[in-house]
Amino acid sequence: MNRILPIATVLLALLVVWYAAAIGLNAPWQNDVYRRAGTENVAFTQFVLDTWSQEKPVLPAPHQVAREVWNATAMVSPFVPRSLIFHAWVTFSATALGFVLGSLLGIGLAVLIVHNEAMNRSLMPWIVASQTIPILALAPLIVVIGFNIFTGTLGIPTDPARLLSKAIISAYLSFFPVAVGMVKGLRSPEAIQLDLMHTYSATPAQTFFKLRWPASLPYLFASLKVGVAASLVGAIVGELPTGAVAGLGARLLAGSYYSQTTQIWSALVVASILAALLVAAVGLVERLVNRAMGARPA
Repeated sequence: MNRILPIATVLLALLVVWYAAAIGLNAPWQNDVYRRAGTENVAFTQFVLDTWSQEKPVLPAPHQVAREVWNATAMVSPFVPRSLIFHAWVTFSATALGFVLGSLLGIGLAVLIVHNEAMNRSLMPWIVASQTIPILALAPLIVVIGFNIFTGTLGIPTDPARLLSKAIISAYLSFFPVAVGMVKGLRSPEAIQLDLMHTYSATPAQTFFKLRWPASLPYLFASLKVGVAASLVGAIVGELPTGAVAGLGARLLAGSYYSQTTQIWSALVVASILAALLVAAVGLVERLVNRAMGARPA
């Protein structure tokens, strides 16, 4: 109860602000409708209800978005393009692949940086500089060029090539927090602990697996939670410049083409739910690992 009440309070406040904003943003169009219809002296209650029930509102009300999500998930088959579950699965596939690739790359770079001073001086500045490039400018280049290389040079079929192209964007966004977090984690053991391992004549591999790696796990899982959310953003962004017909990014793009703001918001809600589930999955793995290592429950 102590955990649910703060979350419920914030959610209620957001709903109140959302409904109020829907009235303000949809009011000009509704007033114009009344003017053209010659309707006067409309009751305020009716006016509010009308702003919350427009077919193409500037800002759809929460219940409109909830109805769209319900109709596009529970009321249709999950295997057809009308289903948000279908689009969420497409985006999730690229997110998961990119997250795995980015995490492995980040961990590998962190190990090199911690154990080699030359790598530390040469790699770390470039890792930081890589994140200064706007992803919206980089995504079309990576997706289009990658797709052509995968299909043309490597002969990979179209669908896997498109998946790999989007996964590269996800990996690009997710490797940075993992690399930075793991560098901090691998360097977290104190000098006295490293001296103790040296006293025991531990090899570099033994020092790594018995001291540095266990000490870095809290930093790793904190970074993975950030990285998996960034991977989802990368997958969605990767779907935008290619004219994709499947995925939450494609759903957002189609909604913007036809001014279907309710469709746009429903895709955003599903994307946020997917992100929450992915972060929760990482948290679950963290708890299992901590339990296996004998850590005290928080």
